[in-house]
Amino acid sequence: MHRAWFVAAVTFVTIIGAAAFRSLPGLLIDPLHAEFHWSRGTIGLAVSINLALYGLTAPFAAALMDRFGIRRVVAVALVIIAAGSGLTVWMHSAWQLLLCWGLLVGLGSGSMALAFAATVTNRWFTARRGLVTGILTAASASGQLIFLPLLSWIVEKHDWRPAAVTVALAALAVVPFVWLLLRDHPADVGATPYGAREFVPKPPPVTGAARRTVGVLFKAARTGPFWLLAGTFAVCGASTNGLVQTHFVPAAHDHGMPVTAAASLLAVVGVFDVVGTIASGWFTDRFDARRLLAVYYALRGVSLLFLPMLLAPSVHPPMIFFIVFYGLDWVATVPPTLALCREHYGEDSAIVFGWVLASHQVGAALVAFLGGVARDTFGTYDVVWYASGALCAAAALMALVIRRRTDGAGLLAEPA
Repeated sequence: MHRAWFVAAVTFVTIIGAAAFRSLPGLLIDPLHAEFHWSRGTIGLAVSINLALYGLTAPFAAALMDRFGIRRVVAVALVIIAAGSGLTVWMHSAWQLLLCWGLLVGLGSGSMALAFAATVTNRWFTARRGLVTGILTAASASGQLIFLPLLSWIVEKHDWRPAAVTVALAALAVVPFVWLLLRDHPADVGATPYGAREFVPKPPPVTGAARRTVGVLFKAARTGPFWLLAGTFAVCGASTNGLVQTHFVPAAHDHGMPVTAAASLLAVVGVFDVVGTIASGWFTDRFDARRLLAVYYALRGVSLLFLPMLLAPSVHPPMIFFIVFYGLDWVATVPPTLALCREHYGEDSAIVFGWVLASHQVGAALVAFLGGVARDTFGTYDVVWYASGALCAAAALMALVIRRRTDGAGLLAEPA
């Protein structure tokens, strides 16, 4: 077996361990509201900061990996996540929630974002990139599958603090795997990228990470595909991380469903997300990525429009159908989005994808905050579900407008 698959396996396990912290925010809204009497809008603001930093840190993390190596950046990020989650057990003021869960965990998670998966895929694979992207993207859903039922049980039986400690320990447990088993480049072990016919020498460290990251943004911002990809991915974040992952559990609880049952439904989303994302990677290697995106967003929007009618005190067959349907589409958008970044922006595609991911998280952050405000204002989440469905329809149209590039050169390539 080619060494690239071992690196992909370590990356998969790393993202699974780091996914623990992404499983917790939706489970904390009601416990923190009950204990500290903070409004759901305030708690949603902490989640919003976390999600925004998750995206805004990603492009800089991709550049830092070019400068200091993947292992160092990811190991430090995991330690920051563990510190931010662990320190929350001593908080007593809302600003401490914003600092620990918003700032620290947001910065750490941003370095563990999908730009990490994009960097590994670009360096270690020439063939099967769509499939590998789908597998690594599915790792986050696998982590959700593993941790959501466990964390919901801990929150319900033992309070939220042991759950926060569990997240911290999970992040720390992954650090040895990263440091001992992950390698920065195929040349480090004398290998070629998977599918490459010739040996690829390791490039020298790229200095000026921040300057390069901002420079790539300014170049990409002068192209139309960047704004269309950023716009569609902002809707993706708004309708997944910001809406369902953050607010589905409290919304279901509003209708009388036990927290553990609602969290288990989200875990089932993770099961089918693994299937859907890997399948999406396979499709991306074979079909037009723009049309795949249009189909994914359209189907997601339809499912969200039906969700308010399905929420009930108990789990029933139509809700199971929604969970399966929505799970297959959860982050199926990532492989075709990354493929379009690679098609249009060449060697800078990982950094460009980092900026596109930033828009994803800004969209998620806005809805995480506005969803809490809407619940405080209207006493229901219904308006947020309907608005997100409409946004998905708009994203489907935007995806079809992205033009294809057939000459094989990235738009950011320097002229000959």
